[in-house]
Amino acid sequence: MPDNLPKQLYTVAFYNLENLFDIYDDEMTNDNDFLPTSAKRWTHKRYQNKIRKLGYSISRIGLENTNNLPTIIGLAEVENSFVLDDLLNSTHLKDFPYDYIHYDSPDERGIDVALVFNKDVFTIENSETFPVHIYDEDGSIDYTRDILLVTGFINNERIHILVNHWPSRHGGETTTEIKRITAANSVTDIINTIKNEDSHAKIIVTGDFNDDPYSNSIKKLVSDNNLYNPMDTLLSDTLGTTSHNFSWSLFDQIMISTNFFETKADKLSLKSTHIFNADFLRQFHGRYKDTPFRTYVGKKYKGGYSDHFPVYMVLKTN
Repeated sequence: MPDNLPKQLYTVAFYNLENLFDIYDDEMTNDNDFLPTSAKRWTHKRYQNKIRKLGYSISRIGLENTNNLPTIIGLAEVENSFVLDDLLNSTHLKDFPYDYIHYDSPDERGIDVALVFNKDVFTIENSETFPVHIYDEDGSIDYTRDILLVTGFINNERIHILVNHWPSRHGGETTTEIKRITAANSVTDIINTIKNEDSHAKIIVTGDFNDDPYSNSIKKLVSDNNLYNPMDTLLSDTLGTTSHNFSWSLFDQIMISTNFFETKADKLSLKSTHIFNADFLRQFHGRYKDTPFRTYVGKKYKGGYSDHFPVYMVLKTN
């Protein structure tokens, strides 16, 4: 191999799967919208269709950049381990050595984050979750998704990955901003703990933050932890990861510690960052042309993939 070419490329991705629920009632959570008897008529056929489509989408992320399936995929909006088993056993993923890490979180709807990984490439050392303590105006607890921290090795180099799904803007962007700033502070606490043990730790922070790169919560997270946000330059009037009222947002992001710019021999460094918006993931006609091809719009079934595009970065060793 010529000296000027990277020895190995790895895709690290994040994907909000848009309500990947099974079809069974969980009495401990508010999953009633996604049952065969609900107004959305979430049937076994529709569930299997979504599983197959999401498996295909994941199998294509970063393929044109690395000629390989993703090494690591952070996920949001998965109900439980049952749906993850089905996803990894689906047509387009079942022949690959994928495994996952998932913990049930206290979210009222029962949706969690998870990490899928190629166990032949990424070796797990440790995983744990951290709560985000948020309270409503009346002092009651606002149960939201935990932050997932996974530590492992790629090419004998330790990396720490934090998977997030921050509180939504439901109730208004300004009104709910404090909840996402609280989540940002929770991430900072985790990063400080990591750095206290290893000041040179390589850290990846990914997730659906329900805020854009220029939002106060993200700017605070980046500044407080000396992170680099390569998503800064990707958002435009015609490009993002999710669209609402004909306006693009880039809620799905991947941030990294700045030591990913070091180009030492056999060490991981950043090569590129992308939004994965392949043609098959987009609406192909009508007034919402080129926006994400969703599973549902309200209660109306569309049969698509997700209301978010995945994002990914390519890491390289030199």
